[in-house]
Amino acid sequence: MNVCTREGQAPRIAHLTETAPAEGEVYEIAPGLLWARMALPMALDHVNVYALEDPDGWTLVDTGFDTARTRAVWERLLAGPLGGRPVRRVLVTHHHPDHIGLAGWFQTVHGAELLTTRIAWLTARMLTLDEQPVPSPESLAFYHAAGMDAERLEARRSMRPFNFADMVTPLPAGYTRIGEGDRLRLGGRDWLVRTGDGHAPEHATLWEETDSAPLLLSGDQVLPGISSNLGVHVTEPGANPVEEWIASCVRFAGLARADHLVLPGHRLPFRGLGLRLRQLIDNHHTALERLTEHLRTPRSAPECFVILFRRTIDDSTYGLALGEALGHLNALEARGLARRETGPDGVWRWTAIPAPDLPAGAS
Repeated sequence: MNVCTREGQAPRIAHLTETAPAEGEVYEIAPGLLWARMALPMALDHVNVYALEDPDGWTLVDTGFDTARTRAVWERLLAGPLGGRPVRRVLVTHHHPDHIGLAGWFQTVHGAELLTTRIAWLTARMLTLDEQPVPSPESLAFYHAAGMDAERLEARRSMRPFNFADMVTPLPAGYTRIGEGDRLRLGGRDWLVRTGDGHAPEHATLWEETDSAPLLLSGDQVLPGISSNLGVHVTEPGANPVEEWIASCVRFAGLARADHLVLPGHRLPFRGLGLRLRQLIDNHHTALERLTEHLRTPRSAPECFVILFRRTIDDSTYGLALGEALGHLNALEARGLARRETGPDGVWRWTAIPAPDLPAGAS
């Protein structure tokens, strides 16, 4: 469905506002629906969180990292814009720490109910219990096979890796499961749960069920301006997140309306959902085409950065870039367009598989 704001105008992405709320402040999306931001200590320096007002208190959507700074901001919001009313529920879209980080704190300190998908809860709870002072032998072997250079790999051997426990409050036993097709009544609105994959397994999105100007709480499944990270990790080196994510976008495109207002996990709320989904799908198909051409010569994952990202990858983004490069390479292998071989140095390299010659007269 094309997205037009006026007759004859070309489809475009239209942001609700060009200014995000400052730390400790909120933007009123609609009566009883507030948008706030929590800071993140990384290149993507924020996560969006939302508060929906119910008769008995508030339902929060996502939380930010568990840091002293984030807890303090939440305390300011609870005492100020949220009017001192209790947090009754926290709905977490997916298991990543910038989204689930303080869910356990709201459960134990504020008595909130946690709503999320089964895979999100199980994954997050498992990861909070898996604390490691240095990388595991399996992680180091994975990084080596993935093509990480010797200097970076050696530096990582004695470096504390990122641990969920560093940024996520322990999750107590017990949560309320949500899943594909569930219907929820939150903030005086009716929502349909649709789940996506690729960026995170069983990622929940909430689609408002209304005849006009519906809202979509999209988490990280649909973002404006940037693409969701589609990474492969040591836990599942053969994963194919790119194909899973494209399939999710295709499904969601069939639900998109011109008047959807998308409330994403990062960047600014926007209209133009159908157009944005098409952009994201096309961008990844194009990236796979560029990558296939690049693999006429055998390449390791880091040797594909220049083709996939078209910018310099520094230490702060190297891990994400490595995982995403592996995701695209695995997608090509699954499509039968590339093959992976392990060299004498133990490093994986992919080579494009030439299309078979067609017999004379075939088309």
